[in-house]
Amino acid sequence: MQLDDSETREEAQRSLCTVGVIPVIYYSVLLCLGLPVNVLTAVTLSRLATKTKKSSYCYLLALTTSDILTQVFIVFVGFILQTAILHREVPSTFMQTVSILEFASNHASIWITVVLTVDRYVALCHPLQYRRISYPERTKKIIAIVFIAAFITGIPFYWWSDVWRDSKPPNTLDKILMWAHCFIIYFIPCTIFLITNLVIIQNLRQRKKANGYRLHVGKTTAILLAITTVFAILWAPRTFTLICHMYVSTVNKDWRVHLAMDIGNMLALLNTAVNFFLYCFVSQRFRAMVREVLGIHKPYCTGSANGAHNESFSDFTLKPLGLSDGACL
Repeated sequence: MQLDDSETREEAQRSLCTVGVIPVIYYSVLLCLGLPVNVLTAVTLSRLATKTKKSSYCYLLALTTSDILTQVFIVFVGFILQTAILHREVPSTFMQTVSILEFASNHASIWITVVLTVDRYVALCHPLQYRRISYPERTKKIIAIVFIAAFITGIPFYWWSDVWRDSKPPNTLDKILMWAHCFIIYFIPCTIFLITNLVIIQNLRQRKKANGYRLHVGKTTAILLAITTVFAILWAPRTFTLICHMYVSTVNKDWRVHLAMDIGNMLALLNTAVNFFLYCFVSQRFRAMVREVLGIHKPYCTGSANGAHNESFSDFTLKPLGLSDGACL
C-alpha cells in the first residue's frame, strides 16, 4: 500500500506534457514528408555521383543516407513507435540498444556535414591541392570512417538515461554522457563551422583586394553558410535544454523544461528534411536530374534561351567572380 502511495505521489509530481499530441502529429508529418523526399534526394545524388564522379555528390549522398537513418531510428522508432504507440512499455534493453542506433545515425549526419564543410573549404581556398587530394575512392574511405566512428561513439549511449521518465537528478554518468553528447553534436561541429566559414569569407575578401574584383559569394558558398547557420540555430534549443536539465531542473519535474525539450527535439529533427529544397534552389543540374528521376521532361528551349540554359546548367559551384576555371568544383 505504501509503495502504491509513493508511486501515486511520484506520478503527481511529474510534469505534464503541455503540447499534448502536437509532437506525435509533427513527427508523423515529418516522417511522411521527409522520408520520401530524402529517398528521392538519395536516388538523384546517386545518379549524379555515378555520372560525374565528383566527390561532392558522394558527400551529399552520405549526408542524405545518414538523414534517412536518423528519421528511421529517431523519428519513427524513438518518438512514434516507442513513445506514441507503445508508450515506452518495451524492455529497457531494447530501448537502450535503439539508443545506440539513434545516436550513431545522429553523429553520422552531423559529422558528414563537418567533412563536407571542410571539403568545400579546401575546394574554394586551395583549388589546386583539392584536385590532387579529392577523388571518389578517397571520399568513399572518408565516408566509411565517419560512419564507423559514428557507430563507435554511439555505443556509450547504451547507458543514456530516459530523461522523460527518470525523476531523479542526473548522476555522474548521466552528466558525462550528456556533456559528451553536447560536444559531439553541437559545440565541436559549430566551432569548426564558425572557423571554416570565417576563413572562407576572409579568403574571398583578400582575393577582392588583390585582384580588384567585386566580392561575390557563389550560390553554393552561400548555401553552405546557410546550412551551417540553420544547423546552429535549430540545434541550440535542445543543447541548452539538456544543460538546463543537468543543473537546474529535470524534464520529469518541470513543465517548462519538458516543453523546451519537446520544442528542441522538433526543431533539431527538422534539420533532416530541408536539404532537398536547398539543393533544388542552388543547383539546376540537381533539379534537372530530379525531373529525370520523376519522368518529368522540361519543354525544349531554342535560341538564346537555350544558350543561357546551357551556361547556367552548372554543378554546385564555388566560383567567385574573377577566379579561374580551375577553381570550379
